[in-house]
Amino acid sequence: MSKLDNIVSLCKRRGFIFPGSDVYGGMAGTWDFGPLGVTVKKKIMDEWWKFFVEDREDMYGVDAAIIMNPRTWVASGHTATFADPLVECKECKSRFRADKITEGFSESITTEEFLNTHTKCPNCGKENWGPIRKFNMMFETHVGAVLPDDDKEIADKNIAYLRPETAQGIFTNFKNVVDAFYPDIPFGIAQQGKAFRNEISPRDFILRDRECSQMEIEYFVNPKTWEENFEKMRKLQHDFLEGVLGLPAKNLHELDVPAADRAHYSKRTIDFMFDYPNGEGELMGLAYRTDFDLGNIARESGKSMEYRDKITGETFTPHVIEPSIGVERLFLAILSTAYTEEGKGDDKRIILKLPEELAPYKYCVSPLLKNKPELVKKAQEVYKKLRKKYGNVTWDDSGNIGKRYKKQDEIGTPKCIVIDFDTLEDSTVTVRDRDTTKQTRVDISKL
Repeated sequence: MSKLDNIVSLCKRRGFIFPGSDVYGGMAGTWDFGPLGVTVKKKIMDEWWKFFVEDREDMYGVDAAIIMNPRTWVASGHTATFADPLVECKECKSRFRADKITEGFSESITTEEFLNTHTKCPNCGKENWGPIRKFNMMFETHVGAVLPDDDKEIADKNIAYLRPETAQGIFTNFKNVVDAFYPDIPFGIAQQGKAFRNEISPRDFILRDRECSQMEIEYFVNPKTWEENFEKMRKLQHDFLEGVLGLPAKNLHELDVPAADRAHYSKRTIDFMFDYPNGEGELMGLAYRTDFDLGNIARESGKSMEYRDKITGETFTPHVIEPSIGVERLFLAILSTAYTEEGKGDDKRIILKLPEELAPYKYCVSPLLKNKPELVKKAQEVYKKLRKKYGNVTWDDSGNIGKRYKKQDEIGTPKCIVIDFDTLEDSTVTVRDRDTTKQTRVDISKL
């Protein structure tokens, strides 16, 4: 199996990530985070929030509604332009993203360019394609009481969309934040939350799915200073990804996106690419959105989005620097970095070398033998004390000690604590390190 297949298998086996609606046969592009996965995911999001919001004085958080006034998506351009190149095989009727089944092309690929590649259908192997069509990826829904026998005009008035990004919830709250707090510029508004995209061909595990969690900042700046602020935000992404989350610098690459391939709102975009098990893929984006969004909101709503500088008195519509990252993509990058195999055959060991701050458990506590009441009692005392102090501590008395170590290695638990007969005599325990397997005796009071 490939490394990605091994990671997918580990995630299901150990309770990190399950296929969505698995009991009913699944649903493409959806995934459910299990008990360990949701813990790690929350820790990733907490680390991001602490680094970019709590540890700074120029950031403000919001949590906007998922379903927004449909005019939001007209003003943002999503209704007209949020589309992928869809191509259909005339033989088997399968549909794909044209730029993803060819090499060297972007979302702007034309029908002529695609046909000249002589790409065969990944499903049936034939080469008989229809023209490329633009497919809008927003999920449509209806708000309010819409009945099956309502005519189209009534139904259309109730159309809304599941948000395809969290950014617009920030932009629509720009004036609210300014009026309530009147922050010094530059300042940022941050949001974490769900976004929904009707991907034509979801793939590569959680790298490209139809429901994801995003972490985005809209950093509002004076248009005269956008370049220096863009560079500061670029460096901050590396500080977070490498310094806080431990992603290897050698696996991170910056791609300055050409004008033809940038989103409709962007004047400059850097895509941060990562070496995933199945090849290089996008991890996050950093975009200079100019005043595109605030300007469009002002025109669509009729309300001013201008900001008056406290020092100079200058009035202007702020420009925006936007770092945007998908939590699931970041989760996969962390798993890819942490997943390690050592040894062969019966001595093979799978280790998830997660940073201690991201591991689902800090400690696993075990009695050496579960059929010895005195060991179990003492182990329970240690377990309860550590759980009260740290919270993320687990108990394991299943199987022999070797099997417990193997299980905790795969989960990513940094330390295993074993209570044995010596513990009853001198109050010391065996502490085994996940990465080195080294075992040391430590006094319980020093854990």
